Amino acid sequence: MSQQHTVIMGGSSGIGLATAKLLLDRGHRVTIAGRNSDRLQKAVHTLSGEMNTLIIDATREQDLQQAFSRIESFDHLVVALGSTKGAGAFASVALSDVKAGVEEKFYAHFACAQAALPYLRKDGSITFISAVTAHAAMPGTAGIAAANAAVAALVPVLASELQPLRVNGVSPGVIDTPWWDFLSAEDKAAVFSDYAKSTPAGRVGNAEDIAQAVGFLIDNTYTSGQTIICDGGLRL
Repeated sequence: MSQQHTVIMGGSSGIGLATAKLLLDRGHRVTIAGRNSDRLQKAVHTLSGEMNTLIIDATREQDLQQAFSRIESFDHLVVALGSTKGAGAFASVALSDVKAGVEEKFYAHFACAQAALPYLRKDGSITFISAVTAHAAMPGTAGIAAANAAVAALVPVLASELQPLRVNGVSPGVIDTPWWDFLSAEDKAAVFSDYAKSTPAGRVGNAEDIAQAVGFLIDNTYTSGQTIICDGGLRL
């Protein structure tokens, strides 16, 4: 079998970077894309295998089209883009933050998949990364829940519309990634401790947990239109 090429949007840290490591270990050629050139270069030093980097802002339509035209044909797309905007109590969260969160999360996922489509192998795959807030009734998450639910809603629609291209998703729970860096180390430890106590798995997740789920969806050619909720049982 010829070497498969996977493009990971948001591949310079967290879940995207862990997925890059896993796929490189499996013999994939990987292109990691992100907005921050320094972070991309740091990521490269942690990886080994055949890889490329791409500096791109996924919210800029023209940039996306140009980027995928340079990449040309490839087999799999993983969209692991996140946003910290839009969280907060419903009564007081700023609408501007909610709008920015939707743009950075849902719009970016939608735009990446659309721009990549002409270059994706027809029977390859797209994997979206949403979040458990799309499925769990967690106070203070209305804004980010809506953005993540919109991403999750793409999965069955596109799996049907774009077949035989497989379209799936992973919905992570609380994962120890740089997404949480807006908290101090002390506050983050306290938050993680509370979540671990309320999660049946007894811990928060790590990026490798989610990467394994993504790897399954890429490899399993009989799975399409599904979102794996990988949250340690938190939503229960």
